[in-house]
Amino acid sequence: MIDVPLLLAFIAAAAVLALTPGVDTAIVLNTALTNGRRPAFLAGLGVCLGCLVWGIAVSLGLGAVLAASETAYAIIKYMGALYLLWLGIGLLMQPRSSSTVEASLDCNHLGRRSFGRGFMVNLLNPKVGIFYVTFLPQFVPNSVPQGADVAAYSLGLASIHVVLSMIWFCALIAATVPLGRFLKNPSTIKTLDRITGGIFVLFAARLAS
Repeated sequence: MIDVPLLLAFIAAAAVLALTPGVDTAIVLNTALTNGRRPAFLAGLGVCLGCLVWGIAVSLGLGAVLAASETAYAIIKYMGALYLLWLGIGLLMQPRSSSTVEASLDCNHLGRRSFGRGFMVNLLNPKVGIFYVTFLPQFVPNSVPQGADVAAYSLGLASIHVVLSMIWFCALIAATVPLGRFLKNPSTIKTLDRITGGIFVLFAARLAS
């Protein structure tokens, strides 16, 4: 049986978490400003799919294994930190002066790259899994039977968080794409890439710590 007040409390908490700025927001924002609506939407979709994969892993008990194994946690954590560092240094050292490089790419290729970037950033962040392990059980009602029912309920909560995150990304894209038309001069694109690269490097250091 669903505990409506507890579910509403989770929705409120998940909404706040979705709105909290992070590396996922930086990816979607930078993509929206420099590449447009469709690549940014796919980047957000990739981020959300990464969250959903962690939600499934946690519901299956893999998150608990990750929380208990320092070695497994460290391997994924450092892989994620290196990936973010690679993205960040690339943007810092070789910022784009225009969107012509992106425009020359096949639209589908650009969309796949944006999607893959968002997906990998979350997939290689074990803190997402640990967060779900510690956060979701607080909102599972005591009336839910143990075992498969708890797993299904936890996955449902993770799915709610994913949907709220995607709604936020869509709102962010809608707000920034019109602004992006005025921000596509060479110096601005370089600045945006460098800011995003710096954010990625900071998050890499934070993830590795």
